[in-house]
Amino acid sequence: MTQVGRASVAGALETVLATCTVGRSRVVLIEGAAGCGKSRLLHAVAEQAVVAGALVLTAAATEAGRRMPLGVLRQLVGSAPPFALPRTGAEDTKPTREAMRTFCAELCDLALAGPVVLCLDDVQHADAQSLHHLGYLVRHARPAPVLVVGTVSSYADAAQEPSCAPELTRQPHFRRIRIGLLSARETAEVTVARPWEWPGPARPGRTAAELHRITGGNPLLLHALLEEDRATSASPPPAPAPDGPFATAVAACLRRSGPGALAAGRAVAILAERATEPLVTRMLRPEDDAAPALAALRACGLLDGLLHGLLDGLRFRHPAVRAAVLADASPRARADLHRRAALVLTAAGAPADVVAGHLLAPRADGARVPVRPEDFTLLMDTAEGLLAERPGEHRTDQAERLLELAHGICPDEAARTGVALRLTQIAARRDPEAAERRLTALVTGPRAALPAAGAEHRSRSAGLLLAQGRIAESAALLREAGEPGAHGETPFDALLDSPLAGRAEVPGPGRLTDATLAPLVLAVRTLLYSDRPGRAVPVSRRLLEEAEASGAPGWRAVFATLHAEALLRVGDVRGARARATEALEALPAGGGGTFRYAPVAVLVEACGAMGRYEEAAGHIHHPVTRRVLNTLYGLQYLRARGLRHLDLGRPQAALADFRRAGRQLQLWRADRAACLPWRTDAAQALLRLGKVRQARELAEEQLTLPDGERPWVRGQCLRLLAATDEPGSRTVLLRQAVEQLRCSGARLETARTLADLGHALHADGVLSQGAATLRAAWSLAQQMGAVALRDELLPGSGAVTVVHGTAVPEELTDSERRVAALATQGLTNRQIAARLFVTASTVEQHLTRVYRKLGVPGRNGLPAEPADGVPVTG
Repeated sequence: MTQVGRASVAGALETVLATCTVGRSRVVLIEGAAGCGKSRLLHAVAEQAVVAGALVLTAAATEAGRRMPLGVLRQLVGSAPPFALPRTGAEDTKPTREAMRTFCAELCDLALAGPVVLCLDDVQHADAQSLHHLGYLVRHARPAPVLVVGTVSSYADAAQEPSCAPELTRQPHFRRIRIGLLSARETAEVTVARPWEWPGPARPGRTAAELHRITGGNPLLLHALLEEDRATSASPPPAPAPDGPFATAVAACLRRSGPGALAAGRAVAILAERATEPLVTRMLRPEDDAAPALAALRACGLLDGLLHGLLDGLRFRHPAVRAAVLADASPRARADLHRRAALVLTAAGAPADVVAGHLLAPRADGARVPVRPEDFTLLMDTAEGLLAERPGEHRTDQAERLLELAHGICPDEAARTGVALRLTQIAARRDPEAAERRLTALVTGPRAALPAAGAEHRSRSAGLLLAQGRIAESAALLREAGEPGAHGETPFDALLDSPLAGRAEVPGPGRLTDATLAPLVLAVRTLLYSDRPGRAVPVSRRLLEEAEASGAPGWRAVFATLHAEALLRVGDVRGARARATEALEALPAGGGGTFRYAPVAVLVEACGAMGRYEEAAGHIHHPVTRRVLNTLYGLQYLRARGLRHLDLGRPQAALADFRRAGRQLQLWRADRAACLPWRTDAAQALLRLGKVRQARELAEEQLTLPDGERPWVRGQCLRLLAATDEPGSRTVLLRQAVEQLRCSGARLETARTLADLGHALHADGVLSQGAATLRAAWSLAQQMGAVALRDELLPGSGAVTVVHGTAVPEELTDSERRVAALATQGLTNRQIAARLFVTASTVEQHLTRVYRKLGVPGRNGLPAEPADGVPVTG
């Protein structure tokens, strides 16, 4: 065997041809990897032989023609009529000795007139019968001037090795010439020898070193890349195009290297940066050997060298090579490769996100059947692996898509229901609306099977529905399955009357996961609706911090809302507004579904308490549809909107919202004031409308219902009863109301009731005690940031008091502004003095200065009512 440089190959072949012309038979086998120029050399030999006067017979074997008996022989003799080929036998039939002798004799007869040169390209693909004839020829035609020149690919599969190869190598007149890849110097020489294919000085192209790095010295790839560079106007040339000449040449090299190399190359391309020889071996069929296949890919320059492969995995020389290898496979073939890669990588312990990438790639590639039923366990395990380590948004999305695939191939109805529930849990990570949609499809869709599903699935689904505020649906599901609430008539009763609500020590929240999300939400709500809602504040805060650390915006929105509700319940209106805003920001733009109404409700109520009336008005625009009304969130929004109507002096509209919420709660059999005190709200609206008797009836009715003894509810009822009582009898009820509300931790309601008590004491003539109580109410409102209540108690304590719709001139002092604002409400000097804790003489002096500064004759010159945005006392 001889391996020669490119410059001396032509000379060696000329010598062999000259030997043949003087009457000596010769056999030459040109061996090299795909794309290294074997066919080009064979064509050069044929041209030289024609010039020398020889008869040239050519044939090119193909893999497709391998099963055609005598196919190569027919190509050879097609231009020589004297030949009488034997009749074609079966593919595996060995030709008779007589037939081979006849062929050899006829060929030697042709050689009597001059040398005969047989040029055979890709001998490894030749059919067996043709190879038997050629083998007989090279053994018995030695006296005749016959030259047989063939090409064969290096590292061809064992099954493709020519059957006559062992006989050829034993012949004394046989010579093998191996050609390899171009060296860096030879690559540079090619680019210089073909300047028309090389970019000119005005458009700098690739250097010879870069060309050699990309092509590995493979002539076919090199010429294809030069052709592609010549066709572009970009400077410097871009990366090879996926469908350009270079990609076509890569595919040709891959296929010419044999089926084994083709399979190994595709395995390397699919495994990408994780490709190693052991993994590629597992990707191939059991009977395939990866070593010679990978050697063939290295020999043709597609893969980096052997040393690199051993130390750093298997890599193609350039990303464009990998892209071309993958593009050469059909979508169905790529899907099968990705599936096998997922199995191999899973067995090798690869990270879940790597495996997930392979399982999901076929669907993105357009494969109609990306997975098989037997892949169900693999899909489920990979999805859980993605979610095990606090995944970010990308890993969560991958897990969700994997479970969707698993749901589509799962043959078992119960298991499919379990997958659907898991999808609901995962969707809650990114958007509560997505979780709501999935659960709705599971509960009410055409394939709804929950009532007949196992107890575990029903229980999980009911808990998810309840956590989503879907009280009626949760109860209906359990009722259909014959499982009423464990602690009451409905799951909502069980939530409010849970033993957790009465525990002195609040257990720390468990770790926030998909499975614990709903139970933790319900646990926080239990604390929120308990006699001491303040316990929900630290618990919800810790869960919010955990949700933020998880990188799940949906979880963050849920627990920010719960924390906001807890803060609002204890009177921290500033904190409630901040957390509700944070919850809305965590939701996708336009997303959130019915859940969005929960943080909006908190925000509206908090803004109203803070005197941010314009901001509150900006959130009162959401439509209250039937779908919204079927959730607790929608009723919370109705209540907040009703309270906003009260602030604006629209008690009739407020009453309509409160009663509408109440009817829905009664319809659900979930009429619990600890959650939504619609009766006391409606009573306030009735008082504004002058319907005192009806207001009193509602407050008394509320005291007789299950939550009537809870401090928060009882305190509000007593305050309303006091408002409906005679002036001299109010203080007793108001003192009891203050005590109850203080016990519940509801500071905002406590401050409002203290204000009522202060006014009642003042009306009873207990001026000093009334003034002290009003000061306590004002101080508490100031601490909470309840600007509306603070200014109601002491107008003008804010930054600006508005008179006649414009800011009062700066010449007025703070004291003068406060006195003027109260005077505009019609209060007498004595009443103003009691409100501001000063003497009537001081009030009179302030008013005198106000009249002078404003240029008005007296009280008649002051505005008849306060300006827009300033609430009216009482």
